[in-house]
Amino acid sequence: MTRRMNVTLFFICLLCIFFFIVFLFFYISFKNTYKIQVNQVEIPLKVSLNQPLHILQLSDMHIEKLSIKPNNLFETIKDMPIDLIAITGDLLEKESNIQPFMNYIDQLQKITAPFGIYVVFGNHDYYLSEEIHGFRINLENKGCIVLQNENITINYGSTRLNIIGIDNYSTHRSDVSRAFQGIEKGLNLVLTHDPNVILEMGQYPFDYLLAGHFHGGQIHWPKPFHIVKYGQVARMKMIRGLHYFKGKPFYISEGLGQTALRLRWGTLPEVTLHKLK
Repeated sequence: MTRRMNVTLFFICLLCIFFFIVFLFFYISFKNTYKIQVNQVEIPLKVSLNQPLHILQLSDMHIEKLSIKPNNLFETIKDMPIDLIAITGDLLEKESNIQPFMNYIDQLQKITAPFGIYVVFGNHDYYLSEEIHGFRINLENKGCIVLQNENITINYGSTRLNIIGIDNYSTHRSDVSRAFQGIEKGLNLVLTHDPNVILEMGQYPFDYLLAGHFHGGQIHWPKPFHIVKYGQVARMKMIRGLHYFKGKPFYISEGLGQTALRLRWGTLPEVTLHKLK
């Protein structure tokens, strides 16, 4: 065998190894989109509660690139102690997927969370343009409470629970002042999509904030450098999990679905059970 043939064979082997690694990356990343991780978070509050409040958070479902089927989601959460459900934006982006998304709401309603299902919209939901109003009506017809810079108060035992929904920050739809309008003293739970809004909430009292948006980086290897374009919070390296802003806790979900490609690396689809006590 000549030297030229040896060199050619060597490069062919390298090329085969390269393509195998690429194939393995895409295969594992695709399979990861089916593996739900259940995270449980306990938050001690300054406001006293007669009993703990359990909140199921779902975020960034992106039904167009969602690998988790409605029945799979139900099987994952059916035995959890859930008082209310919070869906923090980026549910879909096409009008044709409004009715398929309602299949997920049907499964969530089987849980019978006694204090209801609350929804805020994200940037991808607004791809619907004028149809966002029809989407809201569909959700409300299913019994969901949609909050677009709005709030609602419920009684949780002897505690006034203020649920405050702030509209999407990155598309300039957030109005924190309006969202907090009329709020009386109680436990303030904020639902929003883009966590960057928290940087403008210094003067607003909240006890806990739930958000999503970043997907945990989605492709989180070796570092999710691409995520820095999503704002200051991402540049502060707060892209998933529990964080604090001026002593106030907030949580960034890694989301359930994907955007662009149905791939995840270094992060998995997330369902989160928050226990406030």
